[in-house]
Amino acid sequence: MLRKVTCIFNAEFLTSSVQATLRQAHSSSVRPQPVPPLLQTLQRYLTALEPLLPPEELEHTRGIVQKFGCPGGLGENLQRELIKRAKHSHNWISDWWVQWAYLECRQPLAVHSNPAISLPKRDFTDWRGQLVFASKLIAGVLDFKAQVDSGRLGVEYMRGQPLCMELFPQLFSSCRIPGPKHDHVIHYGRPRRGPAHITVVRNYQFFQLDVYNSDGTPLTESQIHAQLLRIRSQSWKTDKQPMGILTSEHRHTWGQAYTRLLRDKINKESVRLIEKSIFTLCLDSPVMRISDEKYSSRMAAQILHGGGTFSNSGNRWFDKTLQFVVGEDGSWGLLYEHATAEGPPIATLLDHVLDYCKKPDRMRAPLIPLPMPKKLYFYINSEIKWDLEMAKQNLDIASVWRRCCLRRNLNFQRFGKDFVKLLKLSPNSFIQVAIQLAYYRVIFDQSLMGQGIDRHLLGLKLQAIEEGLSVPRIFMDTAYGLATHWKLRTGQVPANTDSVMCFGPLVPDGYAVCYNPQQDHVHFSITAFNCCEETNAEKLALTLERSLHDLQELFQPTV
Repeated sequence: MLRKVTCIFNAEFLTSSVQATLRQAHSSSVRPQPVPPLLQTLQRYLTALEPLLPPEELEHTRGIVQKFGCPGGLGENLQRELIKRAKHSHNWISDWWVQWAYLECRQPLAVHSNPAISLPKRDFTDWRGQLVFASKLIAGVLDFKAQVDSGRLGVEYMRGQPLCMELFPQLFSSCRIPGPKHDHVIHYGRPRRGPAHITVVRNYQFFQLDVYNSDGTPLTESQIHAQLLRIRSQSWKTDKQPMGILTSEHRHTWGQAYTRLLRDKINKESVRLIEKSIFTLCLDSPVMRISDEKYSSRMAAQILHGGGTFSNSGNRWFDKTLQFVVGEDGSWGLLYEHATAEGPPIATLLDHVLDYCKKPDRMRAPLIPLPMPKKLYFYINSEIKWDLEMAKQNLDIASVWRRCCLRRNLNFQRFGKDFVKLLKLSPNSFIQVAIQLAYYRVIFDQSLMGQGIDRHLLGLKLQAIEEGLSVPRIFMDTAYGLATHWKLRTGQVPANTDSVMCFGPLVPDGYAVCYNPQQDHVHFSITAFNCCEETNAEKLALTLERSLHDLQELFQPTV
């Protein structure tokens, strides 16, 4: 669990220059990302390949690796350039990683990239409770943003070391923009002059909701609630053209449609307002009732992709960095775009919102009339209509959401992180071993210390490309393709609540496992694609449960 340290300054009285100085001081206290030793990475790479390759192929690859890493060889030269790059950057891999892992990926964001977090169900079952809670949620997020903007947010620590806080301001007023070959991220937020509105979407209709008064103070919960009631009164019927579904397309297809969409002035203004908004609130319609046993899995999937064109997928703008989802049945959660946001800042944001929601609303609403929330309109010509029809077909017939199987979330109740700590072991490492045991393979994960072999090898490859060299033979080897075919995608997102994060596998024949360790239990979400006969999320969940039991017996055998 990340530990917070309270800032001793009252940031409301700090000038912007002092705040900048504080941020710079914190940034300098964070250790730069190291470049691992070349021979260490190459040896670990060969070790990782041992269970994957037959002896003759492994020997062939060993020869390629040794030649690459020999003194005076290509690997040594590329390593030298990486070290130079690291001296002029706090994190030498960060920009490359965002570009390669996210912005150049052309798969749809829904399921393939965007993670979703499902939070414990709230105690309301109709639209009235939905809007009351949504008002509280908006106020809580704005309160968190105020802490980020003013410098009052406490520094995050892990294992006694300060974590980089640069991602927190990027969470707000950010959006991914589609392109023909690769995407880019645009950030509109500035502490004092950034956008003052959020986007609210209901029944596939988008609204601009200003969330600050003319004097710069945020709207109170009652003011926000009144505005949400106005939005509801303007969105009784479901829009026939679910514009948000365009963002669920393959990135190349969406990039072309995006260009056509923005040719019209009205469309361009509406899209820009969505992109600039602080965040998006999705007010979802009720979904089909299901058993309590399957509820958490179903709700996580709803937040992840919206359920299709006949459900709430039109209530999403998948490019938006932050999308909070609130359903009429009490379900709620968060969907975020991964190029800008990472798990730890998101967990901190949600912890703050949850704490805020426990507090009563003591702010009286000013007796000032508020402007009507602005509905965003779109002009749909024959080209855009065709784009929409194709997007709907891809989503409902051949799209990832029908193939993605979130069979069930595993809530492992036998023990949690407290038991593992009593063994003087790392809960994260313990759970990783259990996942690997369940999957019958070995995965080396040392990324937290900046020693991950995949990032280092990628950096060497990209360094060669940047220098205009041919791709080194080590990266053209069949073994490298096999080693980077990530069949098991895992992630730990610790939070102070029983939240469940889910995302899709990286490859068609893979799994995705996300976990949230609590004191006496652990939440898991496990996904696999139905189209692959080799994978079965339910089977992996049962095997993982048995693996955790076996590990417990290994360290604490019954008498």
